Amino acid sequence: MIKKQIPNIFTLLNLLSGTIAVLMAASDKLVEAAFFVFLGIFFDFFDGFFARKFNVQGEFGKQLDSLADLVTSGVAPGIVMFQLILFATKQQYFMQLSCEVGSWQDYSETYFYFLPFIGLIIPLAAAYRLANFNIDERQSDSFIGLPTPALSLFILSLPLILNYSDNQFFIDLIHNKYILIVITIIGSYLLNAEIPLFSLKFKNYSWSKNTVKYIFLISSIVLLILLQTVAIPLIIIFYVLISVVENILQKNKAI
Repeated sequence: MIKKQIPNIFTLLNLLSGTIAVLMAASDKLVEAAFFVFLGIFFDFFDGFFARKFNVQGEFGKQLDSLADLVTSGVAPGIVMFQLILFATKQQYFMQLSCEVGSWQDYSETYFYFLPFIGLIIPLAAAYRLANFNIDERQSDSFIGLPTPALSLFILSLPLILNYSDNQFFIDLIHNKYILIVITIIGSYLLNAEIPLFSLKFKNYSWSKNTVKYIFLISSIVLLILLQTVAIPLIIIFYVLISVVENILQKNKAI
């Protein structure tokens, strides 16, 4: 039945977008990679939407979705982070070389050469999360740990900030290899952390039952209008923080 295959078609479009993003990232075309990752996440949203709408959710679709997400929200951001750390390490190396001519070995023989590979922790952590997600029955209506598309949005926003923002503070942060390494480690940890995070799935649209979701969405729109590309990583951080606050409030209410 054609209707049954519609969600799978969107999942495959997600995979196609992620594959193109990998090619772009490997060619150091990070803005183009960001565009295709965002497109893949768009398709990822609609495969779940149509699966629920047509009531055709099944084990095959779940596994196919995870395979596509691993490419779009795991491999692609991992390569992008590799390229960002590589640029930051080369930039610092050549800055120091110009100040102390002859005091540095060839770049490939220094510890700088190995630092970018830390970015490849991201696809490993994403693969572990996606495999666990498929067997974790607690994550049907909410998430335990940061969803892979959220971390992917965070990472892919960084080259956009470098290209489209004039906020020097954030640009300097992204050019700092240690900041990038910290983002990689914390982001990979959050993917598999036992931290409950709310989902943006709506069972109904009442304010009282979706207050946190509405506050998050309204705040995100305001941040995007005011800060544009800089807003994207801040929105992801806000998503984690507001989820943690909600969890604390619910625990206190239950006591």
